[in-house]
Amino acid sequence: MVVGAFPIAKLLYLGVRQMSKPVANRIKAGARRSEFFKTYVCLPPAQLYHWIEMRTKMRIMGFKGASIKPLNEEAAAELGAELLGEAIIFFIGGGCMVLEYSRQAANSRRKEEELNDTIVSLQTQVAELSLSTETLDAQLREVNRLLHSLPAPSSK
Repeated sequence: MVVGAFPIAKLLYLGVRQMSKPVANRIKAGARRSEFFKTYVCLPPAQLYHWIEMRTKMRIMGFKGASIKPLNEEAAAELGAELLGEAIIFFIGGGCMVLEYSRQAANSRRKEEELNDTIVSLQTQVAELSLSTETLDAQLREVNRLLHSLPAPSSK
């Protein structure tokens, strides 16, 4: 007995998410090698992340006005590449979740529309049966009226 359809969409989403990890690793490796990616894509988010992280740690420890030294270029490139890879995996996973949600919502809407169509059909049938019942009731009353209006049979 089949309980439900095979979740092929979920399997595809899982495959896409699994493939996103090696793709992210390739992009990270390319970002480490390319000067453009290193300079304009990896370093600024890495320095910002480092600044926010260190600022937060300093505030937690009670140091208010301490200056924060930026990361060296190699460490920033490595951190930026890691951030880029994690962002790619995050966005692919988020995209899969949005697609799955929209698919489930579409299925839910379709089922609700089918249910509404069934309800409307049943209401129409009930109205038709009610009309038929009223017609038959009127005919029965007419037959009873005619029957009572006939003269009574005389007994011999």
